[in-house]
Amino acid sequence: MCSPLRWTGTRLNFGLSGCCVDAYTGTMIRVLKVCVLALLLGCLFISMFWGTLAIWFRLQIPEIAKLSVITLFLIPGVFAAVHLCTRKTRRAFFVYTAFFMVLLSWWASITPPDDGNWSPEVARQVTGEFDGDLLTLTNVRAFEWRTPEDFTERWITKTYDLSKLTAVDMFLSYWGDPNIAHFMLSFSFSEGEPLAWSVQVRREKGTEFSPVADFFKNNTLVILASEERDIVGVRSNVRGEDVHLFRLKSLPETREALIRKYVEDANLLSQRPAWYNSLTTNCTTVVLKMIEAVGDRIPFDWRLIVNGYLPEYAYDKGILTSDFSIDELRALGLVTERAMTAGLDETYSGAIRVGVPAPQ
Repeated sequence: MCSPLRWTGTRLNFGLSGCCVDAYTGTMIRVLKVCVLALLLGCLFISMFWGTLAIWFRLQIPEIAKLSVITLFLIPGVFAAVHLCTRKTRRAFFVYTAFFMVLLSWWASITPPDDGNWSPEVARQVTGEFDGDLLTLTNVRAFEWRTPEDFTERWITKTYDLSKLTAVDMFLSYWGDPNIAHFMLSFSFSEGEPLAWSVQVRREKGTEFSPVADFFKNNTLVILASEERDIVGVRSNVRGEDVHLFRLKSLPETREALIRKYVEDANLLSQRPAWYNSLTTNCTTVVLKMIEAVGDRIPFDWRLIVNGYLPEYAYDKGILTSDFSIDELRALGLVTERAMTAGLDETYSGAIRVGVPAPQ
């Protein structure tokens, strides 16, 4: 039996007998082993799950052949799990690691394509050149939309004077789930139409958007510059999405730095394609990285991932006007009805801003 704690002079004597020390040590070792085993099994099952989805979404073979490959991949994983539980850890580790390294080598060999049978609306990547304050963009999208399937393709070259930048606005377009929206920024000038930017999935013809598949190198990334009546109008007037407009507080130097960063990243993407990823490289995260690159630190917040709540985040950070509540700004910024009334012509951008509060 363990002796109790007692004071000896000025020191605390734990009074543990040798048997108690051994029992305590043995218990701790067993607990540690269980924790290590649980960690290894957790990592094993996560890697098996990831590997299964990677093979399913990315291996370009018939489905029955995919199932065969997945089965071959899972067999050593199950072997590893069984042998970890029977303490044959070394054998289990080496067998599964060998198979998983083969999978990772295959995964690393998959690089984004330079070209493809792209859907028309994402067929061209914008590029730009600077001459002092003048920015000339090639492949600005200016489609004329009638229905989602009926449109006139038009790609133009246009010059913008950055010394006349006056504002930057945020668009969020909701198509069903209020937690998720498509995020766009648009730059206004004292002369001419606004210039909207959108980071999108570069889908091929005949394919559908799949957030799960896009975790697994399914589509590449494209940065589009466009007229608002095209890239915003197709969502508000043609697809019937709920489009919200928010006027942002911004400094002149920040606006210019951000649009220059858009051009820099677009030019780089035209030379070196990149994969779209539903979590790490999407319409919101790419722009947030641009904003950080121009010097504005953005603390992490769950609303940066669940981007349907970006307006609440911006409101809390003082980026939106505080003269109205966020609910009022959402209501005033719902532009779909005004957009439908105005139509997709040169009055579109002015019409959708009527009644939307701008920061002072």
